[in-house]
Amino acid sequence: LDVSDNVGGFAISGPNSRKLLERLTSSDVSNQNFKFMSCDQIDIGLMKTKIARLSVAGELGYEINCHALELNALRELLLTEGKDLGVQEYGYYALNTLRLEKSFGIWNAEFMQAYSPGETGLNRWISRGKNVEFVGKNPALNELSEGKKALQKTLVTLEITDADVEANGYEPIWSKNNERIGMTTSGGYGHNVDKSLAMAFVKPEFSEPGIELKTHIVGKEKNCVVLGNSPWDPEGLRMRS
Repeated sequence: LDVSDNVGGFAISGPNSRKLLERLTSSDVSNQNFKFMSCDQIDIGLMKTKIARLSVAGELGYEINCHALELNALRELLLTEGKDLGVQEYGYYALNTLRLEKSFGIWNAEFMQAYSPGETGLNRWISRGKNVEFVGKNPALNELSEGKKALQKTLVTLEITDADVEANGYEPIWSKNNERIGMTTSGGYGHNVDKSLAMAFVKPEFSEPGIELKTHIVGKEKNCVVLGNSPWDPEGLRMRS
């Protein structure tokens, strides 16, 4: 059943997002009771909502979903009750730079049917033990068993070290020996880490942190280096606190 037109929502992110949520509900949303990656049905004011503790921004955050007819009321409630906490609306480009700093891929860029779970790093969500059938199960389990040697490419985060414009996606990546070894999928500037960032698929042997590569951005050759984990809060402590 497709309910896309009936359900919508908002994401709240940042160190005060739990304080804001606590003002709007009688439910216990403490870190002990509502842990990272939890999901539950929670009343917000007079609205029945489904809330997931997730954060594409890489900060403490929640995704709140309700009936589409209640979206305006939910938005006004969040803005009014969060005013003294400094709540502000933010747009897609701000969210894009935040998720790049966390090395978080997004659908139709880093994640799509053309890429396998092992290539994107999503194979950590595949269980070896569950007796459940799904399309592509055998290749996915094979990737888990063989590791990088089963992959043709793997997803990495790059710093463009001499950028004067940002990567956008589909820029070619070369090794220092001028071998074409991949392409970018998206890019932007990370304001918290003060780096020009891009995500890219490269051959597995070029995916280790510290490896120096090259790319072309708007027709100009630029130097880049593979980064390890995520440039911002690599342990994910801000999301889990």
